[in-house]
Amino acid sequence: MTSQTPADGAGRPAAKDPWDLPDVSGLTVGVLGGTGDQGRGLAYRLAVAGHTVVIGSRSADRATAAADEIGHGVLGRDNAGCARESDVVIVAVPWEGHAPTLAGLREELAGKLVVDCVNPLGFDRKGAYPLVPDEGSAAEQAAALLPDSRVTAAFHHLSAVLLQDPSVERIETDVMVLGESRADCAVVQALAARIPGMRGIFAGRLRNAHQVESLVANLIAVNRRYTTHAGIRLTGTGL
Repeated sequence: MTSQTPADGAGRPAAKDPWDLPDVSGLTVGVLGGTGDQGRGLAYRLAVAGHTVVIGSRSADRATAAADEIGHGVLGRDNAGCARESDVVIVAVPWEGHAPTLAGLREELAGKLVVDCVNPLGFDRKGAYPLVPDEGSAAEQAAALLPDSRVTAAFHHLSAVLLQDPSVERIETDVMVLGESRADCAVVQALAARIPGMRGIFAGRLRNAHQVESLVANLIAVNRRYTTHAGIRLTGTGL
């Protein structure tokens, strides 16, 4: 049977409900850089949500030790093993290791949905400031290095402290998701929504990733000034 998209009064296909997201509960999620604070936090939250989670590191032993500390069935592998065993792979490596890590995993990440959450930042006596990669953003660098993968960008503005704290049951924040495919973005939005308190919101194509990544420098300044763990919440009709 062929399904048909309902039409509006003018005979055009009706717009799809932006909150109609796919069921992603069965996906295995890999986290490259899963031994770092951000990676550990995301691995913990997604494992608690019921996902099979695989964290990756250059050292399989280090990844296994970190996975054991996180618990909840999280698995540890070297980076290549993490990429091979996962349906969706979150890139949470330090900016300095971003390009070499992804360049070395092109084959393992082919065909995979890759979610880049790396923020290119520099630090000096005045605080954090954004760096501008030659490609325009970390996400665009990932897309250039992984031409056979489906690259999206998300999870930039999350507090690693809150993610790792088991006493925090809900993290009230929005996750801005960018990518070239609405279907791929919808998968990432749905993954974000698996974490209580979070919403995944489509925020444009990868060419707009730089300003999303750069905003982290402002959040660091907010956190230092007000001794908090600031996040982002978008408002407006329909949100």
